[in-house]
Amino acid sequence: MLTTLGPVFLQLGGPSWAVPLGRRDSTTASLAEANADLPGPTLNLDQLIRAFDKKQLTPRDLTALSGAHTIGFSQCQFFRGHIYNDTNIDPAFAALRRQACPAAAPAGDSNLAPFDAQTQLVFDNAYYRNLVAQRGLLHSDQ
Repeated sequence: MLTTLGPVFLQLGGPSWAVPLGRRDSTTASLAEANADLPGPTLNLDQLIRAFDKKQLTPRDLTALSGAHTIGFSQCQFFRGHIYNDTNIDPAFAALRRQACPAAAPAGDSNLAPFDAQTQLVFDNAYYRNLVAQRGLLHSDQ
């Protein structure tokens, strides 16, 4: 049996695809297991590649799956270190994000910023263009 996955992506201009129903990795659902061992927002490229390799995913898979950040938002607590401490970030972009993310935690921890400031509600390739321009929101993205 197949289901069409991606109605949200379709509404945002992205693709749709058929996916077989049912899980192949477990017969039960577990929120804790689903969230275990997820790559964190502070990982560097080598750490991300190792984390994806543990799941039998390639660097190409990493690149493609990271593209999901073309839509959505992140909380300040996950990008604070990047906008205040990293050097591989566009200074104007960092200044923009600092407006809603104070340097001292926990102030503003739950404040949101879009992964893609230009087209956060459109499924496109702006996320990748932003990375080239050093405007990745998370350290792990950049």
